Amino acid sequence: MSVIKILLVDDHDMVRMGLKTYLSLEPSFEVIGEASNGMEVLEYLRNHEQAPDLILMDLMMPVMNGAETTRAVMSEFPNQKIVILTSFLEDNLVVECVEAGAVSYVLKTVSADELIYALQGAFRGMPVMTKDVSEALTRGIRQHMVQGDHAGLTEREKEVLLLIAEGKSNKEIGEELHISIKTVKTHVSNLLMKCELDDRTQLAIFAHRKGWVKTN
Repeated sequence: MSVIKILLVDDHDMVRMGLKTYLSLEPSFEVIGEASNGMEVLEYLRNHEQAPDLILMDLMMPVMNGAETTRAVMSEFPNQKIVILTSFLEDNLVVECVEAGAVSYVLKTVSADELIYALQGAFRGMPVMTKDVSEALTRGIRQHMVQGDHAGLTEREKEVLLLIAEGKSNKEIGEELHISIKTVKTHVSNLLMKCELDDRTQLAIFAHRKGWVKTN
């Protein structure tokens, strides 16, 4: 297997030193450069003829964070492969990095073998994520859908939601929309599932926060 050239990016010198020391023990890796923030990454890529095969990058950094840097790098260097290595497992951060173009999102708590596997996978363009990261990605994508203009709702579901927000009962909703109570209950169940909420009160609050409910 050819040697994988890596650019290390982290705003903490000791972290970069530790990663560089560890990666130097693996014959399939070679650290060819370091950076402490996103601007330095872009400067490195623009000014060095030898491009890295992989960028192993921290998420939370000054100047430009990992997601912002990933977005900027992929815009200017679309063939670059990036692996995010971080201590943060937040649904929205995972989604943001993946949408920006990162191949993999890896927690700093992974084992040495897992990190090697993720880097080798990313080199081949294969996303590698642990179960917890994959679950966070799934939750984050669902939440993004909820935060969209219509949250993935049908027109009928939105009508039911607005009537729930007005305090209408299932019977009143059925009478106003000329549908059966059973159909109303089905729509309510679908709303709870799509919006990932637990009860009618939360649905009402959700609709108000979206600004969908007209106030007099």
